[in-house]
Amino acid sequence: MFTTDGLVVYPAQGVGRIEGIDRQDIGGVTCEFYVVRIRTNNITLMLPVSNAAHVGLRPLVDRHVAQAVLDSLRTDTERSVHTGQNWNRRFREYSERLKSSDLSVVVEVLRELLLIGRGKELSFGERRLQEQAMNLVTGELAEVLALSEDALREELLTLYAPPPQPEES
Repeated sequence: MFTTDGLVVYPAQGVGRIEGIDRQDIGGVTCEFYVVRIRTNNITLMLPVSNAAHVGLRPLVDRHVAQAVLDSLRTDTERSVHTGQNWNRRFREYSERLKSSDLSVVVEVLRELLLIGRGKELSFGERRLQEQAMNLVTGELAEVLALSEDALREELLTLYAPPPQPEES
């Protein structure tokens, strides 16, 4: 069970703070809800306490996991990505994977999109997914590791930037 003022991660939304636990009568049954305010977009969610784990609400990863994730993003920048499927199919697959409560799944979506974007122009939808994945990953890592989210985003974009094109003479 989570506590008031605790930080949590809600899949596809990111880091949020539990503002309280509310009780409401619904159909004659008293239900408890977590009131969670998502930090990036200031949305307030009400999640049934009894269903929180099922929908993927989870605590932030611990410091060691966050550091390992960041280290892997920093060092594994040269992997090749198979882009055999068309962008539409990739978009649907990545959209589903971004709903995962597992940070490593979201990190892999981000890494793949950054690597694909290194070699070719991403579609509008893929750029949107990349931004969503970047927000989810950097939001949690910055919070856990006490880093600037903007600086972390810039570092990753620089690490995965396309190589400079040789000058034509």
